[in-house]
Amino acid sequence: MSNQKPAFKSSLNLMDATMIVAGSMIGSGIFIVSSDITRHVGSAGWMILVWVITGVMTILAAVSYGELSAMFPKAGGQYVYLKEAYNPLVGFLYGWSFFSVIQTGTIAAVGVAFSKFTAYLFPEVGENVILLDLGSIQISAAQILSIAIIILLTVVNSKGIRNGKIIQTFFTIIKILSLAGLILFGFMAFKADVWTANWQNALDLHMLNADGSFSDYTIMAAFGAVAAAMVGSVFSSVAWENVTFIAGEIKNPKKNVGMSLFLGTLLVTLLYLAINLVYLAVLPLHDIAYAQNDRVAVAASLQAFGPAGTLIIAIMIMISTFGCNNGLILAGARVYYTMAKDGLFFQKAGRLNKNEVPEFGLWIQCIVASLLCLSGKYGDLLNMVSFVVVLFYMLTIIGIFRLRKKMPDADRPYKAPLYPVLPALYVLISAAFCILLVFYTRDYVIGGLIIVAIGFPLYYMAKKNNAIKGVDNGRHGVEKPD
Repeated sequence: MSNQKPAFKSSLNLMDATMIVAGSMIGSGIFIVSSDITRHVGSAGWMILVWVITGVMTILAAVSYGELSAMFPKAGGQYVYLKEAYNPLVGFLYGWSFFSVIQTGTIAAVGVAFSKFTAYLFPEVGENVILLDLGSIQISAAQILSIAIIILLTVVNSKGIRNGKIIQTFFTIIKILSLAGLILFGFMAFKADVWTANWQNALDLHMLNADGSFSDYTIMAAFGAVAAAMVGSVFSSVAWENVTFIAGEIKNPKKNVGMSLFLGTLLVTLLYLAINLVYLAVLPLHDIAYAQNDRVAVAASLQAFGPAGTLIIAIMIMISTFGCNNGLILAGARVYYTMAKDGLFFQKAGRLNKNEVPEFGLWIQCIVASLLCLSGKYGDLLNMVSFVVVLFYMLTIIGIFRLRKKMPDADRPYKAPLYPVLPALYVLISAAFCILLVFYTRDYVIGGLIIVAIGFPLYYMAKKNNAIKGVDNGRHGVEKPD
């Protein structure tokens, strides 16, 4: 018995899984991105519609993923779904994008957001405190703090899933209660005149300028403006799929993964809508659009709590980003573990340490995220892959249709509700979003596709070097008979 290799343990219940979904979604975006959204759409109605459309997309995708998670209740999640629905190359392209930017870039961005708002309490760790000036590269105290937080959470999660679970559940509950408090006190500060003024001409769509004037769009430019506005809301609503990466450690995953996806995304969507209604209840539309440094939550909190509002929001965002990064760090390494088992990643990433966690994957993820923190380019990288993230979501949902034909007799304990209507609706909405981004944010789209394209030679180099033994036949879940 002492020679048995470490294996994943099913130690997470439905509550733990739901907290991972919600905690990974709620970072710093909801406190900031509504400013940019409002500048693009210029009205309260369209501002809320952007969040509604994003919420509907998120919930549709999440409940559809439930079918895939029930079919393949193993570590790896979306990577496994894409590999099974298409082929190992598609799975690898997702895994490569996930490792190079999607997960690591998000970890870096959330870490720096933690540092930025910590500087409200401790100015010594601000972005303007330069610790090392190398001419073209400057390293600030905020970057060092963000790296320190990433390292700390990596250490904690390397000690076992229980530690990460405790942190995730605790901080997610605290941030949900904090958001609920902001919503409650925000509505208590309700300003009838502000609310009424904001909802006049609520469905007019135009650019809101800094001087309070509006710039009209052509019909096609209006569609582009909505798509551009949705980049922020989509970024604030991603990472819910992280729970699928750790399916092998969830009790009764065939049921609980899908249920946690629905409960978590629904909860966060409702919180996001309520927070945005608070913004409209206490701040004129112009003040939402042009809040200082886009920190609209700070401006709203000042109305609800007075001078203490800035510190309250700073503490809320510190809690929110700390818990968010814990969930991202915890889940990400499980994707690299499964890729390594397929011969598509560093071999060491496919081994578990004595605490039954993929420690090497955690640390290589930590290194890349830390380098992105130092580069200062994580924001640009994340803008580049916003298109790619939704593209992979869409491909995964299409994979449900492919698997229904490819594996018609496979066990499906849970099926996508109202199939094929709801999955098809998600595909249509996300396809329209991606097409509009191609026309109106072309530079970012091209950048994202270049990142994905780099994966092609990497895959074939690995194949040439016999680094992916058995990948063409490897399966994680349902097998097709020969």
